[in-house]
Amino acid sequence: MDAKEIISKLTLMEKAALLSGKNEWESRDIPRLGIQSITFSDGPHGLRRQEGAGDHLGLNASLPATCFPTAATVANSWDPSLGEEIGAALGEEAVAQNVDVLLGPGLNMKRSPLCGRNFEYFSEDPILAGKMAAAYVRGIQSKHVYSCPKHFAVNSREYRRMAMNAVVDERTLREIYLTAFEIAVKEGGAKTIMSAYNEVNGQYANENKHLLVDILREEWGFDGIVVTDWGASNDHVAGVKCQSNVEMPNPGLDSARELIKAATEGEGRITEEEIDKAILPIIEAAIYFKENDHTKGFDKEAHHAIAKKAAVNSAVLLKNDEDILPLKAGTTVCLRGPFVDKPRYQGSGSSQVNSTKVETIREQIANYDLNVTDDPEKADVVLFFFGLDEIAESEGADRMSIDVPEYQIKELEELTVYNKHIIGVMSAGSSVKMPWLGNLQALLHGYLTGQAGASAVLDIIVGKEIPTGKLSESYPFAYTDCSIVNYANTDKRNLQYREGPFIGYRYYDTADVAVQFPFGYGLSYTTFEYSALSVSEEGIKFTIKNTGNRDGAEIAQMYIGKSESGLIRPKKELKGFKKVWIKAGESVDVEIPFDDKSFRYFSTVSNNWEIEDGEYQIYVGGNVRDIELTGRITKKGTITELPYDIESLPSYKTGKVRNVHYEEFEKLYAAPLPEEKVGPLDINDALCQMKDAKSGICRLVYKVLKNNLDKSYEKGVPDLNTMFIYNMPFRAICKMSGGMVSRDMVESIVKIANGHFFRGLGGVIGGFFRNARANKKYEARLNHKE
Repeated sequence: MDAKEIISKLTLMEKAALLSGKNEWESRDIPRLGIQSITFSDGPHGLRRQEGAGDHLGLNASLPATCFPTAATVANSWDPSLGEEIGAALGEEAVAQNVDVLLGPGLNMKRSPLCGRNFEYFSEDPILAGKMAAAYVRGIQSKHVYSCPKHFAVNSREYRRMAMNAVVDERTLREIYLTAFEIAVKEGGAKTIMSAYNEVNGQYANENKHLLVDILREEWGFDGIVVTDWGASNDHVAGVKCQSNVEMPNPGLDSARELIKAATEGEGRITEEEIDKAILPIIEAAIYFKENDHTKGFDKEAHHAIAKKAAVNSAVLLKNDEDILPLKAGTTVCLRGPFVDKPRYQGSGSSQVNSTKVETIREQIANYDLNVTDDPEKADVVLFFFGLDEIAESEGADRMSIDVPEYQIKELEELTVYNKHIIGVMSAGSSVKMPWLGNLQALLHGYLTGQAGASAVLDIIVGKEIPTGKLSESYPFAYTDCSIVNYANTDKRNLQYREGPFIGYRYYDTADVAVQFPFGYGLSYTTFEYSALSVSEEGIKFTIKNTGNRDGAEIAQMYIGKSESGLIRPKKELKGFKKVWIKAGESVDVEIPFDDKSFRYFSTVSNNWEIEDGEYQIYVGGNVRDIELTGRITKKGTITELPYDIESLPSYKTGKVRNVHYEEFEKLYAAPLPEEKVGPLDINDALCQMKDAKSGICRLVYKVLKNNLDKSYEKGVPDLNTMFIYNMPFRAICKMSGGMVSRDMVESIVKIANGHFFRGLGGVIGGFFRNARANKKYEARLNHKE
């Protein structure tokens, strides 16, 4: 039977049940019609297929899998072919571990360096992020499993992520926060998308018609599965109406009963035809996955080699005074720093992988022609392995600062007393400030290198490999230099994106703010020379010569700007790139084509993509601040009417957006800005807001949660369970409890929090028994035992 025939044979109860998960990782099955469960698994950079009881935070053990470098790392390779190779390996491991949908890659924009989950995201730039994500998707899906880009959309921080409203103007939304997803869908062919926890302009992402229907389905042509982030569903009926297909993990059958009531009891909220439409991609996927052979396994050593290749090609050389690197054979080195014996190679949270093996520097150093001493004074150089601790980068919490931990810098400063020739090897998934950089003669940034990172960085240090990575994000001198500094850290529900499109280099470059290292920056062991730029309607051509004495790779970047414009525009924006390998002394001709995104902007007048009339500047170089070649091209406009008088938006005209006034942002937003909610708690408030609850019991619960959270920071080890609970809203209780708690019970819990203890307690107790009876009856009918 095909999918539509199967749907015609389903009862309404079966249909409603199919739209929610069966357990932590599986969708529901309907055995009588041969509909199998679809198995989901975390895995942006490695499978996390749990072998026992499931949980989405990685608290319970998972099957061994290859831990590849994280997305933030591989983005520094600027190499989609490498991303596709990693994706194919991930797909192989998914099939081997009986996984149908791999939950990744993550491609939210790095709006703030403080986002605790930046290590899972590619870049601050949507073109680079989108191209790399599309490559991962193609690789994963080449192995007959689905890839699930996440989190759609505007999920740019962890703190109160489930109880936050991202307030962003339409043009910024489309150009900055949705473009990477668009590329993943259109160019990668993604068959699954994960909806985010947060609201976007007042509507939860999972029930946001503008996002899920108008843009994703109708404009981009997406025909696959939309799955909620775990516990992200708010109004299940509204979600299904917007063609959200699977509510995860396992809310029990309360959600299914909501759907049936909405479809049959005259509410008029949803029709059975709309339910059928939401079921169709699930049935199609279940049929598709039946063909998979889960008996093959995967080649652990081959995948370890791919992980190493990715780490080598993604490492970024940031400093190399007097060409101290690469080290000559026989150099005497002293190993220092917290990551010599215990590497920091991945982040914390739902992406944490149980690696098939993990290399350490201490073990791997014996494989190299280097002499090792424990005395820094007797060493020719000190190799200092340092970076961000695990607690600094984790799902569920944001970073407190962009500093490297003080105890590490103290050790570095002490080492300078004994040896001035110190080479830093840094591990971190996001940008850090570097007032200590003068203490290092060289700095090699491996980011989070995955399980093969030790041999990868040592290969570069001794010159067996050459550094070819470039930064996929900017490195400011201080957090206060960021455009979002006055808007990102707030306890308010409404998180205003007042900076507009000016995040990352778009801000620093336009507002002329100095940075430690610019977007696209990276050194090599050789040098390159650009020449002979030509610009045509199809794209650009130019020549790069390797002027050094070693073979190497250059990442050529094409930026486009428009100096005379009636629109808010960054000075220049990345629109294309190419990584080219060039032998020493040789030249190559490089072509970078224009595409549908090269000159477009989103017009809120026509509600469409348009081109502004006039001359555009073309910039080509090795990073956003190192422009080697310039050209120009004139484009005919597609619309003359502009959405605003740019003179009325002075901050945005200049790009100096750190202190945008409320009124100016409201003008850009083109609608009244949402006001903060006042009054009693409701089901969409986060549990951390019980701090101000009227109930003493609830305030006590808050204190326990906060105390546990503070202790985890003191220990330097993230308490993932507490982090999640602390930030989740009351409504998530009924979505994450396996059916034990209904929405009515949650409403009663909120009554308790608001000081109505006995009324709320009665509702909880009565609701528990009503829900249990209703679930039992529903299950019996599903299994045809009634």
